[in-house]
Amino acid sequence: MKSLFDLSFRIKIPLWGSLLIVMTTLVVSGSLMLRTYEDLHADLLASSTRLSQRLAELLVLPLLEDDVWQSFEIINAPLVDFNLLENFVPKAIVVLDNELQVAVSTRPKAFPLQSRIFQTSPEYAALVKRIAASKNVVTQVINMQDAKNIFIAAPIADEGRRYGTLVVIHSKDVLKPRFLSIAQSGGMVGLLVLALLLPINWYWGQRLSRPLLMIAEWMNRIDHGPSQKVAENVYPYEDELGQLFEAYRRMLQEQDARAALEQQVIHSERLAAVGRLAAGVAHEINNPLGGMLTAIDTLKSHGQNSHSEFDARTAKTISLIERGLAQIKETVSALLVEARTKNRNIEPQDFEDIRNLVIHQAQKKAITFDWQSSVGESLPVQANPVRQLLINLLLNAIQAAQHKGLVACSIAASDGELHLSVENDGKQMTAEQAAHLYEPFSPLSESGHGLGLWITYQIVQQLSGHIHLDRNNGRMRFSVMLPFSEGAPA
Repeated sequence: MKSLFDLSFRIKIPLWGSLLIVMTTLVVSGSLMLRTYEDLHADLLASSTRLSQRLAELLVLPLLEDDVWQSFEIINAPLVDFNLLENFVPKAIVVLDNELQVAVSTRPKAFPLQSRIFQTSPEYAALVKRIAASKNVVTQVINMQDAKNIFIAAPIADEGRRYGTLVVIHSKDVLKPRFLSIAQSGGMVGLLVLALLLPINWYWGQRLSRPLLMIAEWMNRIDHGPSQKVAENVYPYEDELGQLFEAYRRMLQEQDARAALEQQVIHSERLAAVGRLAAGVAHEINNPLGGMLTAIDTLKSHGQNSHSEFDARTAKTISLIERGLAQIKETVSALLVEARTKNRNIEPQDFEDIRNLVIHQAQKKAITFDWQSSVGESLPVQANPVRQLLINLLLNAIQAAQHKGLVACSIAASDGELHLSVENDGKQMTAEQAAHLYEPFSPLSESGHGLGLWITYQIVQQLSGHIHLDRNNGRMRFSVMLPFSEGAPA
């Protein structure tokens, strides 16, 4: 079973973002609600303290005159005017005399006149004890931990003489309705914030994770198939992800270059191995072949007896064997492509000779023969090998071209190299044929024995050159580059 950390970034980034948003909203909302409750509690104490002090000032004269009814009207007035206390309505207001007996209260049934308040409950007994123990003449807030009420006690005094104590009693639950109302409003705002931020978070999370998922998918496919090319506008930014895409793009380029180099090395090694095998076989065949041809020639010259000539059938058979062996010798000789000693440099007239040799073959198929040569002087490249490879390329192009098709040849020299290009509009070569292009006796060769291109490739290698095939726009083009020989004869 996958853990949360093993999930895809497509899920993990939005999920972590959502958790962060929810936790932040809860922490902020909880902090605001706690602060709100503390502010409400402070407002309650502040307003009740001001109320108790104001009532204590008003009660001095009624208590001095022992006017109970006026005292009751004074303490009962705040309970009628709710706005006076900002909806913090006291549970009760009680006036205690100096003997700590009830002088007047807003709830006569709960706190009868001349009754001792400490006898009603342990909570009020603790209140009376706190008041009795207080020697100061300032208003105090009495908030006992286990009590159900909050008490504000204000001394009723004038000119240093104390006439009693005013006690404002608030239930601790008085804050709940207003707090719940504020909390409900805050909760609605929090839900609206979540409803707005969570979809945005999922959208941006998906958008941020998409490039990472693309890179991961492409990296996984590197060893299982062709690599995915990276378009320039997939991630056009220059941050860390943009740098990652650029590094991946460079890696693909290096991988393609390395793969092409490996294929070229493998192809070259295979052709070299085939060439060595073919040359070895040709050497082994050439010696007995020469002997057989010599034997036939001796038989033709001295094989007749003195009494009669060869009969017609025997002569025809010997001629047939001779032609067959000659064809085999020609094929074997083609396989014996070896580096010869340097001969003369190639001249412009050599190219004209080649043109005159092959143009007749092109005219037989009504081919348009486009010949372009910019060589106007002798070049330090061996003439005979170049003549042979160019004739091979031209004859192959003429053979492959369509009837009334096109064969183009371009010859130029630049940057210390001879550039040859032969192009035709014939049938396109398949990928399998291109893989075995320069191999002798290739089974994919549609005509002939396939030695022409193999010999051409061997000549190019001997001259330290390069040969390349391009296939585009319905045409095939062989391009050959041969470097000048520094020690070539002038």
